[in-house]
Amino acid sequence: MLKEFKQFAMRGNVVDMAVGIVIGAAFGAIVTSFVNDILMPVIGLALGGTDFSNMFVLLRAGTPAPPPEGYASLGAAKGAGAVVFAYGVLINTMINFLIVAFALFMVIKAMNAAKREQAAAPPAPPPPSNEERLLTDIRDILAGRSQKV
Repeated sequence: MLKEFKQFAMRGNVVDMAVGIVIGAAFGAIVTSFVNDILMPVIGLALGGTDFSNMFVLLRAGTPAPPPEGYASLGAAKGAGAVVFAYGVLINTMINFLIVAFALFMVIKAMNAAKREQAAAPPAPPPPSNEERLLTDIRDILAGRSQKV
């Protein structure tokens, strides 16, 4: 059983898939950081200082009760045990998804273009050998004689 597992684990497809998953997770972390730390603050600043990560609707207050102006942040609301609809986090996650999906689209598009380019240029056939040239000459001579008769 151990030998079978080793054969399975060392097949090319499984190793390639594992590498893809690790790289994909790292890419996802980079995109998440890009969206949360660079993109959303710029968008929030353009929209008048809005912090999307703290946009939420309070569905039920936690304990202790919130101050009259409400919870200062999503973290404070969750820390108090409040039930919230965190639509700002959803917006961030949707932007993450769109960036990852677009990046994957571009990678797949480039791979498909490379495959088409490779398939479009078939290799030139090798030149005929000396034997083939001689046989072609003999065929042509014989064809010429049969037309004269």
